[in-house]
Amino acid sequence: MQTLPTPQTAPKPAALDTLIHRRKTRPVNVGNVTIGGSYPVVVQSMINEDTLDIEGSVAGIRRLHEIGCEIVRVTVPSMAHAKALAEIKHKLIQTYQPVPLVADVHHNGMKIALEVAKHVDKVRINPGLYVFEKPKANRSEYSQSEFDEIGDKIRETLEPLVVSLRDQGKAMRIGVNHGSLAERMLFTYGDTPEGMVESALEFLKICESLDFRNLVISLKASRVPVMLAAYRLMVRRMDELGMDYPLHLGVTEAGDGEYGRIKSTAGIGTLLAEGIGDTIRVSLTEAPEKEIPVCYSILQALGLRKTMVEYVACPSCGRTLFNLEEVLHQVREATKHLTGLDIAVMGCIVNGPGEMADADYGYVGKQAGYISLYRGREEIKKVPESQGVEELINLIKADGRWVDP
Repeated sequence: MQTLPTPQTAPKPAALDTLIHRRKTRPVNVGNVTIGGSYPVVVQSMINEDTLDIEGSVAGIRRLHEIGCEIVRVTVPSMAHAKALAEIKHKLIQTYQPVPLVADVHHNGMKIALEVAKHVDKVRINPGLYVFEKPKANRSEYSQSEFDEIGDKIRETLEPLVVSLRDQGKAMRIGVNHGSLAERMLFTYGDTPEGMVESALEFLKICESLDFRNLVISLKASRVPVMLAAYRLMVRRMDELGMDYPLHLGVTEAGDGEYGRIKSTAGIGTLLAEGIGDTIRVSLTEAPEKEIPVCYSILQALGLRKTMVEYVACPSCGRTLFNLEEVLHQVREATKHLTGLDIAVMGCIVNGPGEMADADYGYVGKQAGYISLYRGREEIKKVPESQGVEELINLIKADGRWVDP
């Protein structure tokens, strides 16, 4: 699997030649990574090992981090799991390096959250589950007094965690899920994006009242249209309220395989193209390591991160003078370990030079049995097709842009 770069040391432009103008957000520090501000969109995932398995968790976190996952989330369902994070963090530092960690806390998790806040860089809470409301089978409505009473309980439960994170300089993600809205939000706003946004805003306002703003917001849904509507509404509501919190994007429970990737890309990519989003996770029902290349592919396609070779290739037609699919495969296999290059493989001279004008290097069929190699718009040499890939590599080497695999 390709190793992707992870260092994030200083603010830099979010893109090289992008037309996307990202929404301005406040920077939020999570360990040695910053979400928001002028920093690149951050890639996240989550291990699936039991956090009580110290060795397994350390190995899982390391595997993700080594292939480009910049922040790793772990689940913390009990106090024992929370305390295990101390040892996991220690072993990471001892045997590898510090990795920004996020703890997932649910269901009346005040004591668990307070313990785990000592050991991680960010705590994620779900407003629909953090203070669990037992549904009443015969309920037909929520009175204002009932609504406010639960709101007071939420504040009472949340305040110690907010103060702890604030005083430690750590972060919180307020992570709303469409499938787990609190009962009072469902009764008040329905099963809607509005209910998701109001749920997040309730927690945001409590945090702000305690002078804590190191916050990231997510509003995930398994249905892409719901997810899109929720994030767009959240941006409008934050703009109205003068809030500038960064957003964590994701389509929850996207599934697996090709459709899971398409579904995630449809949701995450659409919002990123609108300038919305500061950190992303692709949630696949597969090994967590499979999520990272999808994240980087989305960011690369939009021009928001440059972490791999960008291949430009025509779809082939009757004018194509060589087996384009086979040659593209050969070029990719020879160069896929490089980063930051654009390489074009074009079947004929009709559209080739024009369509690949922005590429660093071009491989173009000009006459049967021969191909032309380009550096940018300049034709450098014509070589036999059998030597094409080798000569492309030699050209990249001559320019000092080659590194050995």
